[in-house]
Amino acid sequence: MLAQYRIAQEPYYQPSGREVERYRQAYAHRIPLILKGPTGCGKTRFIEHMAFVLGQPLLTIACNEDMSASDLVGRYLLDANGTVWQDGPLTQAVRYGGICYLDEVVEARQDTTVVIHPLTDARRILPLDKKGEIVHAHPDFQLVVSYNPGYQSRAKEMKPSTRQRFAAIEFDYPQADIEAQVVAHETGVCLAMAQQLVAIAGTTRRLKEQGLDEGASTRMLIYAGLLIQDGMDARESCEMTVVSALTDDAELTQSLRALVDAHFE
Repeated sequence: MLAQYRIAQEPYYQPSGREVERYRQAYAHRIPLILKGPTGCGKTRFIEHMAFVLGQPLLTIACNEDMSASDLVGRYLLDANGTVWQDGPLTQAVRYGGICYLDEVVEARQDTTVVIHPLTDARRILPLDKKGEIVHAHPDFQLVVSYNPGYQSRAKEMKPSTRQRFAAIEFDYPQADIEAQVVAHETGVCLAMAQQLVAIAGTTRRLKEQGLDEGASTRMLIYAGLLIQDGMDARESCEMTVVSALTDDAELTQSLRALVDAHFE
């Protein structure tokens, strides 16, 4: 089962600490995990890499404020023969075994995420109230969630009653040399160009407390590198993927443009 959720090729991932070893140990005990860190720092790539390494299917759910409990666990649908139950992605992972990854979990309504509570303690069950069934978690099931703790309002913080059910691995942007290797590998640009992009990103991240909500992410640098590798001028690429993407403020935009120009004189 869940063959369509198995990752066929190993996703490239460059460790920046002991996150791989920590995850392996948590998975060995099927401990629920929070991956927390800034947007675009590699949390999703990490879980894709680990799912491949462990040989487990990965069911990813991008959480949002409109997501209902039924989107997670399933619902009754009409077909030619009448009403039939269809498992949601969480139920599929629980029933057949695999890693269920709730990306940006705090974006979901708190009343929706309550359904995961019985899966994150010794019971490891998923009650399907509408169907009158209790699904006991497959031995290979693990629940992993992610969020960005630096970009959430108090209204979207994870409730303590939920947070305390998880262990956590904290992520940040990789060290400059590792990040440059990642950008070069993912885009095909030379290492020197990747290092220039990483240097720009590093400066924007230091501006986070001076007007920017967030600095440039590794993902943004990969977008920039792809455009450069395709023949676009480096300044123009950074204008599209970093400057214009980070802010609408005219003053900050000018500052970021000056930063880019300084690196590509």
